[in-house]
Amino acid sequence: MSILYEERLDGALPDVDRTSVLMALREHVPGLEILHTDEEIIPYECDGLSAYRTRPLLVVLPKQMEQVTAILAVCHRLRVPVVTRGAGTGLSGGALPLEKGVLLVMARFKEILDINPVGRRARVQPGVRNLAISQAVAPHNLYYAPDPSSQIACSIGGNVAENAGGVHCLKYGLTVHNLLKIEVQTLDGEALTLGSDALDSPGFDLLALFTGSEGMLGVTTEVTVKLLPKPPVARVLLASFDSVEKAGLAVGDIIANGIIPGGLEMMDNLSIRAAEDFIHAGYPVDAEAILLCELDGVESDVQEDCERVNDILLKAGATDVRLAQDEAERVRFWAGRKNAFPAVGRISPDYYCMDGTIPRRALPGVLEGIARLSQQYDLRVANVFHAGDGNMHPLILFDANEPGEFARAEELGGKILELCVEVGGSISGEHGIGREKINQMCAQFNSDEITTFHAVKAAFDPDGLLNPGKNIPTLHRCAEFGAMHVHHGHLPFPELERF
Repeated sequence: MSILYEERLDGALPDVDRTSVLMALREHVPGLEILHTDEEIIPYECDGLSAYRTRPLLVVLPKQMEQVTAILAVCHRLRVPVVTRGAGTGLSGGALPLEKGVLLVMARFKEILDINPVGRRARVQPGVRNLAISQAVAPHNLYYAPDPSSQIACSIGGNVAENAGGVHCLKYGLTVHNLLKIEVQTLDGEALTLGSDALDSPGFDLLALFTGSEGMLGVTTEVTVKLLPKPPVARVLLASFDSVEKAGLAVGDIIANGIIPGGLEMMDNLSIRAAEDFIHAGYPVDAEAILLCELDGVESDVQEDCERVNDILLKAGATDVRLAQDEAERVRFWAGRKNAFPAVGRISPDYYCMDGTIPRRALPGVLEGIARLSQQYDLRVANVFHAGDGNMHPLILFDANEPGEFARAEELGGKILELCVEVGGSISGEHGIGREKINQMCAQFNSDEITTFHAVKAAFDPDGLLNPGKNIPTLHRCAEFGAMHVHHGHLPFPELERF
């Protein structure tokens, strides 16, 4: 790996003249909308993780795919880095702009190109909202399964970049499990088709490789998704517990009994109270933890599974188990969970969302560890997560106006992620690495693995111009962090302006 390539990956990029790039884009990309004044580009200085902010060199908003190709060609020729952005809802700084780079916004590509109800697939542009796909195919009694909490706003292109999941991913999978094919544009102008309309393709699974690559390998220009028939029946059980440890053990008991719920979510008392005050979902505010367990399928199977899960929950120590009495109550139960993040935002000036995953068996111990770390750093933590697959979303509450609080929140978040790695888990389940977790990559992967990641990126992007400084750390960064594959140390990002 060349020194220049390492520097680009780590964000140390050569100086770029804004005027020359602006003139080249205007000359070679007719009709392109380009934002370049401070007033125009400020709204694009961060994604959903607003703690990190950088103003890009330029923001480009193409309307035609030919413009995307031309933009990439200009940036490739001038050696200008490119960061691709969808709806900007990401929570890891994956779409954080570069001061010396162009921000390529794909939000205007919102067309659903084709719906094939017989083949159960839809072909869409990358700017289409996640929820819009399910709304469009609803007349055919079909839907698109991945449902991140931001599904009313997030784009399918962004979902591909982050391999987004959602509350129903335990049974129905992440984005990668619900894709058939994507069209990709590389920086040097090559158009790639990854996957096919068939259920499987020969050769290496490049579709899976690209999904979750956070815009580091190419730009997604079209997505073909799988559609599923809506289940005839869906029922939700809400179980209350007097401790988070009991709720955590109940999760393993359900799965161990051979039951795979459509969704299995957990919330602790702080998040319960915040969500109930915001949504009025009907949550028991005196419970230390709740589990939401959705069972779907045909009526007879769902009825039997509801009875079995009810018994399992009570044996695990649930103080109360309620079955949603109708569809309206089922929707309210889920609305509380899906609005947990904004609900927590109402009780704290700021919050910092983690995204670690752990084995289900480790859930009680990790929750105890988070509680200890919360006390150690004197910061409240609201726990909300996809309990069924161990994908945790601890929300660290802090006030950025208080000196040192964000630094403490960052350090606490790093310790939580390293705890996940120590018990056999991962630092990310669905939010991606971006800039937020790049140091913790050094705690999870050794030098050989990180070198392999760089080799994969170099195969697609040999100049290192696509979203540099994200996702994969350089070995130099890991050495500064104090880890190649050990679990300690934390280095903030002093080069990034905060708040």
